[in-house]
Amino acid sequence: MAAAAVARGGLRVGPCHRLARAAGARGGLPWPGLGGGRAAAGWSRPAPGGEAQYCAELVRKRDYEGFLCSLLLPAESRTSAFALRAFNVELAQIKDSITQKTIGLMRMQFWREAVEDIYCDNPPHQPVATELWRAVKRHNLTKMWFMKIIDEREKNLDDRAYRNIQELETYAENTQSALLYLTLETLGVRDIHADHAASHIGKTQGIVTCLRATPYHSARQKVFLPMDICMLHGVSQEDFIRGKQEKNVRDVIYDIASQAHIHLEHVALDDYLYNMRKVDFNIFHPSLQKKSTLLPLHLYIRSWKKTY
Repeated sequence: MAAAAVARGGLRVGPCHRLARAAGARGGLPWPGLGGGRAAAGWSRPAPGGEAQYCAELVRKRDYEGFLCSLLLPAESRTSAFALRAFNVELAQIKDSITQKTIGLMRMQFWREAVEDIYCDNPPHQPVATELWRAVKRHNLTKMWFMKIIDEREKNLDDRAYRNIQELETYAENTQSALLYLTLETLGVRDIHADHAASHIGKTQGIVTCLRATPYHSARQKVFLPMDICMLHGVSQEDFIRGKQEKNVRDVIYDIASQAHIHLEHVALDDYLYNMRKVDFNIFHPSLQKKSTLLPLHLYIRSWKKTY
């Protein structure tokens, strides 16, 4: 894996001494060159030893389902899982928090350099990066997966729809599945069969996330659903922006949801797909926007029964 990581075009493995210079230039700020200091970045440095709590709270606020799932992990892996998910949250919210792609690229570059710093035992003074460094040291996590996530998130900064379902699946594989591969490593699992399952789970999660976010994005005049499926049913992006609920619009959702079922059927994500079927694939139905209050109980029961 290390050789594959070095071979990747977007991965630079320069000498560690350059990072000391970069850290000095940053002055401990999470977003170099953006101005406004920590306030602009939206975080304040926690008290010493508070990085783990910072990560857990960030995940609880921004990735509640991921927060609940992480709570079910063994204690020795839980803190690292929160760090991984906090890293994912940091990257995921870049796209929605910028008005210029250049700013997004700068923030992605910060995280790319931060990962390099982490693997040189010189993490930047940012709570998620600090906790991520501890996770890497604790579990010997594979750098390649971090870089895949950053590279794919960076490519996704362009506000355009996926050309086809395969492009959406590739994005999901390099983000959601890669995150699961790292989570497996925190559990001491490095197995090709486990990775195969994680690949399918990640692709399903990526597709479901795309579907769930459609009303949110449509309200902001953006549509990211695969264009080939939309064209197949004669549906335009404007149809989603206007919140149309005709049969051909629901047929688009049905086809995309069916692709998710190909990868996975019996996990927590299946609950959303099941609820979608109940409203005849009307992605704008109010019931789909509600957070399940019983999800913690359902997850606990599945964990106890070892059924996922």
